[in-house]
Amino acid sequence: MDNKLKRNIGFGSALSIVIGTIIGSGIFFKQASVLDSAGSTTMALLAWIFGGLITLAAGLTIAEIGAQMPYTGGLYVYIENLYGRILGFMAGWMQIIVYGPAIIAAVAGFMSIMMTNFFELNSAWRIPLALITVLVIGIMNFFENKVGAAFSVITTIAKMIPIAAIIICGICWGQQDALGQTVTELTHHTGNFGVAVLATLFGYDGWILIANLGGEMKNPQKLLPKAIVAGITAVLAIYTLITIGIFRFIPANQIHQLGENTTTYLANTVFGAIGGKILSIGIITSMMGTLNGKMLTFPRIVYAMAKRGDLPFSKYLAYVTPKGKSPVVATLFIVLLALLMMIFFDPDHLSDLCVFTVYCFYLLAFFGIFILRKKNKAERPFSTPLYPLVPIVAILGGLFVLISELINDPAGVLLFAGIVIIGLPIFYAVKRMNKHRLY
Repeated sequence: MDNKLKRNIGFGSALSIVIGTIIGSGIFFKQASVLDSAGSTTMALLAWIFGGLITLAAGLTIAEIGAQMPYTGGLYVYIENLYGRILGFMAGWMQIIVYGPAIIAAVAGFMSIMMTNFFELNSAWRIPLALITVLVIGIMNFFENKVGAAFSVITTIAKMIPIAAIIICGICWGQQDALGQTVTELTHHTGNFGVAVLATLFGYDGWILIANLGGEMKNPQKLLPKAIVAGITAVLAIYTLITIGIFRFIPANQIHQLGENTTTYLANTVFGAIGGKILSIGIITSMMGTLNGKMLTFPRIVYAMAKRGDLPFSKYLAYVTPKGKSPVVATLFIVLLALLMMIFFDPDHLSDLCVFTVYCFYLLAFFGIFILRKKNKAERPFSTPLYPLVPIVAILGGLFVLISELINDPAGVLLFAGIVIIGLPIFYAVKRMNKHRLY
């Protein structure tokens, strides 16, 4: 049986996956927390822009690396090829045990807030709704990758409706000054500019996940860099306009009071009860598209690691369906871990910690561009513009993220770092079990 994934994802699907995976819950639910940490609308807007520029620098850097390693597995493959088997395994382990399930759980948690508001349910329904949604989307990804990719295209188009509505109504009919407002009701800041930027990075997160589908793209050397760069640039512009629209329409102090319900309030205020419901459906659809993009990509890391025999029960985790070539066991594995994360963690806290965790390995990948440039003098499929300035910006941005989270949440950092480090004895245990296997 041919136990390989199909190469049938084109540029349109790839771009939709990038945009659809990024634009989900972050921009709709992080406005209040970013504003509270920044202290003013001016600094909050700068935090969104700064987070976008860090992400763009990161995307441009990874695009050059990814074009030279167009294989299923993304960051896991990059780190292994650059630094060896152990760090490569740790990068993959981090994504499948901590980062992937945590990011899915966080998005599902935020989406369930919107759903309980929409159906006017008690908050006790949040976790059950999140669990059901993740299960349904996980099952959808048991089928051929064309199904998940098509869903990404549809939801990406659908999410542009609420985005356009918020931008146009906020900017055209808002009565507030988007800049210069301060949150006077704060007795103390909940963080600082660094924490505000960290919160925005959850909103930008997901751009690298398309790299996990490198082995399923038609021409990954060309399509992967184009999809990453075009997708991040579009999202940066969209996020800036959405933030301006929200700040124009809702006073800073009210955003602080509304918290995670800011977007729901804006929808109901602008469009009335019925219009607000319709807009809410668009936002919920947007989040479903984000969940789908993550559910489509993370199991590919499990599959790539299992194919190498890097995980316990690799034989089962590497299984793909005979007809659709879908990694169903790997998908089920990610779904189960995400369900556990949803039960035991708050989505807001979870979102910050998973960004911190993945940036530890992003930094290694960013440094990797200098290693590849030294090794490979030949013409590259894609070259990062303004080299070495752009990779240096990505590295400095990554250090900024790590230091900010270390200062503000050392306990959470230790917890997630501990879960990642547990991967080391597992790596050696699996290696001993497979000592006669040829890698």
